[in-house]
Amino acid sequence: MNVIVYVETNFLMSVAMGREARGNDFLAAVSASVRIAIPAGCYMESFSAFEDEQKRRNRFLAELDKQIVQLRRDTTSENAGTLLKLLEESTTANDKLLNDVRARLFQVVDEAAGILQPIPETPAIIHSALTEMLIPDPTDNFILHSILDHARRYPEGAKALLTDNKKDFDTQDVQTALAAVGINRPFRTVSNVLGWLGSLPH
Repeated sequence: MNVIVYVETNFLMSVAMGREARGNDFLAAVSASVRIAIPAGCYMESFSAFEDEQKRRNRFLAELDKQIVQLRRDTTSENAGTLLKLLEESTTANDKLLNDVRARLFQVVDEAAGILQPIPETPAIIHSALTEMLIPDPTDNFILHSILDHARRYPEGAKALLTDNKKDFDTQDVQTALAAVGINRPFRTVSNVLGWLGSLPH
């Protein structure tokens, strides 16, 4: 049985952020009968999402620095000294964590680009995304229409969608649109997708 599993930016970021530990297992599931497809724009969106995470980490670091300055002024409290040490260690850990996220993102994007089937942007997809707002967020709506267009062009076989973006992809309108093109299997985790793939007849 031929199978197409659709993914979006959420998969890349889940691996990068450490929320998804089985990304490599998922990529290894690609075969002659199992394809994983991703809108091409998701790669760029993942870099933008990383930049947002970097800004959040920098804001956190700035707050830590403010607290550290204040604690250094307290020369009599033993507790201030203890907290100061912890916050100084936190600044180092914060930098290391951001480096971890960056390294994981670059690795999964590099590996995915050579394995996943990209869904290119076309005038038809752009038009659909601009005229049918199934998702209020323009970027996610564009990703959805890319997936819908691809699924229409490949009507045969089983199709599934892997996304943990419940807010945008769990609405009735979106689920109806996905079902209309044969995507009847929504999955939240790679483990669930792999379990489903293992249960299919070969």
